[in-house]
Amino acid sequence: MDKLRIVLIASFAMITFMLMMEYTQFRDQKNKQDLVSRQSEQFADTSPTAAAGEQAPSSTAADEIPSTPASAAVEVPAMDDKKASSDNNRLIDVHTDTLYVQIDPVGGDIVHVALKDHLARIDTPNIPLVLLEQSMQRTYIAQSGLIGKNGTDSAQGRPRFQSKQQSYQLKEGQQQLQVDLSLQDNGFYITKRFTFKRADYLIDLDYLIDNQSNDVFQAAFYGQIKRDNSADPAAEQGGGIGMAPYLGFATTTADERFKKIDFDDIDEQSFNAQVDGGWIAMIQHYFLSAWVPDQDKKHSYQTIKSRSGFYLGRVTSGLVDIQPGQKGEIGAAFYAGPKDQYQLAEIAESLDLSVDYGWLWFIAQPLYAVLHFLNNGTLHAFGYQLDIFGGLGNWGFSIIFLTILVKLAFFSLNAKAYRSMAKMRAIQPKMLEIRDRFADDRQKQSQEMMALYSKEGVNPVGGCLPILIQMPVFIALYWVLLESVELRHAPFIGYIKDLSAMDPYFILPLIMGASMWAQQKLNPPPPDPMQAKVMQFLPIIFTFFFLFFPAGLVLYWVVNNVLSIAQQWIITRRIEAGEKS
Repeated sequence: MDKLRIVLIASFAMITFMLMMEYTQFRDQKNKQDLVSRQSEQFADTSPTAAAGEQAPSSTAADEIPSTPASAAVEVPAMDDKKASSDNNRLIDVHTDTLYVQIDPVGGDIVHVALKDHLARIDTPNIPLVLLEQSMQRTYIAQSGLIGKNGTDSAQGRPRFQSKQQSYQLKEGQQQLQVDLSLQDNGFYITKRFTFKRADYLIDLDYLIDNQSNDVFQAAFYGQIKRDNSADPAAEQGGGIGMAPYLGFATTTADERFKKIDFDDIDEQSFNAQVDGGWIAMIQHYFLSAWVPDQDKKHSYQTIKSRSGFYLGRVTSGLVDIQPGQKGEIGAAFYAGPKDQYQLAEIAESLDLSVDYGWLWFIAQPLYAVLHFLNNGTLHAFGYQLDIFGGLGNWGFSIIFLTILVKLAFFSLNAKAYRSMAKMRAIQPKMLEIRDRFADDRQKQSQEMMALYSKEGVNPVGGCLPILIQMPVFIALYWVLLESVELRHAPFIGYIKDLSAMDPYFILPLIMGASMWAQQKLNPPPPDPMQAKVMQFLPIIFTFFFLFFPAGLVLYWVVNNVLSIAQQWIITRRIEAGEKS
């Protein structure tokens, strides 16, 4: 029993140490610049001229344009920038109900994406979170183009598109918005069309080719995410402590449904694969961007580091031929938004796995489904969606009810553990008597202890093993609460405005510490004085660390402890009453 207690204490200490190490690493990645101030400057004036002035110089290195697909025999011609008026140097603004997007007419790249429904900080309600940007502090953009015999992009240059407007707005009642960029070259009329939809983060990108020449038009589509290795902007605004979320590329292959490729991996070796369907994504805490091509065709995927130091995640589709006098279409979809796993599952197979619950995903997924059901009233299971009730509409109360359900699932197991602890507490005087009587004979002391356990029908490890069995569930739920974007800036009650950030007044951690102390008083104290002192300090130590945990996680522990205290108190009173009778 003593050894098992030592193992448990050492396990708690190890977990705490690991969390602190991850926290330190997480915070060391933080950009020293004031992110909110930077985003405020970028979003305060959304006029094309002002926005363009805030961008870093638009340039594409020669090795950042993919080579012509192997099946194309003709070398890519050089493309010079189409001469245009100064108006066409300005970025093109696009406003929808969910997105604020800026498009660079040179190449037609998406160089800025702000998410209107997700704030940079909870105390700045007018400043949305910037996901993609091209500024002096960060480069994270989505590029696309055509390569091949008649491609628009090559290592020698990229085209400058024309646009009828400098600003586009999705109007009230309008379900979709089309933004067309046009280019004419040697009898080929090319329209690069962006289609935005209401209440959606998925952007359809299509190249519409009208071949009015006498030659066959031949080209292939490519889309790539270009990023530097700067810190996660969502993490920079986050509060609390936890395992550092993943930052890097991800894709799917024939062998792996979800393959991570971080910056260190790319530094060591480029990645290349051909996949039927598939996608390539840049993942960070709570949010991601992803190129999703035609899911019925085979595409090439690649991650590389350019000579200029940028990391590229790329998809290249096969060549298309468009005969003279004919029209054709080629393109892909681009997603830039929150990691909503149910929406991502509808976009492409395995894209929902970007919500990473670690190796305990098979436990975490059902827990998230129940949590989502409690809040929204919608149950998602086996690809089906069923609306059952209106939902609680509060993620804090949903966490409370989920904790109750988990507690009910382990009710019998917990009852067995608490009965064992109560019996140990009842025979505590006899155990201390044996320790005092055989203080100088450890072997005899152990024999008498085992005889006492056998006589009283007590299992010394009965109170610990059920708790160890439940630990995977606790860890899985921890990841659910840490990874769910729904909890970001989600209010609970009163002063708790963000369940993903730490309690600003530390009330929940203090309640958690008090509940842990009360629960400890119901357990039999360790016979060894040194162990007893260590156990007394555990509530204080854990209270200190929980000060920095997200409020949603602390809420779970508070409710779990309160329920445990109630169940343990009832069982202990019953056993003690039985002993007296």
